[in-house]
Amino acid sequence: MNRPLAAAGPAEPERVFVGVGANLGEARAAVGHARVAVGALPGTRVVAASSCWRTAPVDASGPDFFNAVLELRTTLAPRELLEALLAIEREHGRERPYRNAPRTLDLDLLLYGGRCIEVPGLVVPHPRMHLRAFVLDPLAEIAPGLAHPALGPLAAWRERITDQPIERLT
Repeated sequence: MNRPLAAAGPAEPERVFVGVGANLGEARAAVGHARVAVGALPGTRVVAASSCWRTAPVDASGPDFFNAVLELRTTLAPRELLEALLAIEREHGRERPYRNAPRTLDLDLLLYGGRCIEVPGLVVPHPRMHLRAFVLDPLAEIAPGLAHPALGPLAAWRERITDQPIERLT
């Protein structure tokens, strides 16, 4: 039986990057809790975690965000992983009253190996990751030289973003 690309899990663990962010409640603690929750997913382990970074909201309102990026190895298929990330968000009280609303936890599937996936409800690489300092700086910290499968080296994109202040915390 043939399964769609977005449903097929890899035979070997895939290299995956997940963006973590929060700006409501105990936001910085939520970033740490997310690392533990993501690492506890079946067939998944966290192999690297960036420092925590503070940024002002981009295309949104509310308090500053605390952000990080996790590098995983997972045998979960892209859709399964996305559903698991959304479940973790809900467990942390995530609500979606409107687009870019402040949030208790945000988990974004940034990269799934070298795959480009575009199916209803799932787009990988994340369509705006190359435009966000809060993604690019933590990524550069744990995976220098990483390239976007369609856009090339991410460091070149970071040089274009000069209007997004970001502070590395630890």
